[in-house]
Amino acid sequence: MFTTFLSIEPIFKMLERPVTTTEEETLEWMAGERFIIREPAGGGYVTNLGAIAAARKLADFPELSRKAVRVVVYDGLNKANTKQEKEGAKGYAISFQGLMVYIMSLLPQSEVIENAQRTKRTVYPEIALREIVANALIHQDFSISGAGPLIEIFDDRIEVSNPGGLLPSKRLDRLIGTQPESRNEQLARTFRRYKICEERGSGLLKAGLQVELYGLPPIEFTAGPNHFKVTLFTPRTFARMSAQERLEACYQHAVLKYYSDSAMTNKSLRERLKMSEKQRSMVSVLIQEAIDAKLIKAADPNNKSKKFAEYVPLWA
Repeated sequence: MFTTFLSIEPIFKMLERPVTTTEEETLEWMAGERFIIREPAGGGYVTNLGAIAAARKLADFPELSRKAVRVVVYDGLNKANTKQEKEGAKGYAISFQGLMVYIMSLLPQSEVIENAQRTKRTVYPEIALREIVANALIHQDFSISGAGPLIEIFDDRIEVSNPGGLLPSKRLDRLIGTQPESRNEQLARTFRRYKICEERGSGLLKAGLQVELYGLPPIEFTAGPNHFKVTLFTPRTFARMSAQERLEACYQHAVLKYYSDSAMTNKSLRERLKMSEKQRSMVSVLIQEAIDAKLIKAADPNNKSKKFAEYVPLWA
């Protein structure tokens, strides 16, 4: 029976639908989800989609066993000392919620005041991490054997990487807000139905907005020939950001404003960077540097007032 290898009850919960009651109904549903292929003479086999989504043990599927998610926690800022390491065993869809709970339990926390009460929250927004981790699972290159999604937690950052470089049609500076393109469209479509990732194009936009709300440095995207990595950093003041980080924060803020049907201003950028009115001139300098670097432009080139100027990404 296919349910020996696949756990489908969690999928029913994600879809908010009743559990099937007969074996034939179960088989028909699994075939409709493309989890299995049934043979006319009886029997059949589990598809790669069925295994990667709902395998009770990925080890039962040799071609996918090395695609299990690994979570590594390091002591410090580099990989010299590993504190703990854990590798997932189940399919991505049925284990995703547990994976997120596990990751969030490992992250540093800070105390904040919310509704006049002191509460604890992780330094990274869960909404952002959820989308970034889901993207790593969905957009990886399954043809690269021996490597799977990797989540690495350092004292000052969390790195989420997957095998497979950036698709030729995509650009690092245009990932937020644009329509995604996946090597694994069927897997992406399935995960959207299961509410594991956001609707098309909105996930990284929401992640970016959360990063700004939490006062983190900008999201860092890194593409190598055979891997893609997204990094979130712990909060840093403007003074502690590098020149490149400041420019990227300015650019990403302009992108987020643009996709929110608005435009960046000196005031909005100050609020994003947690800076005061007294630091207006410093932010003006940063905006000019971003213009010179051809990252942003004035929304209205005829407006000569710097005080009320609005800015959009250069490509807008």
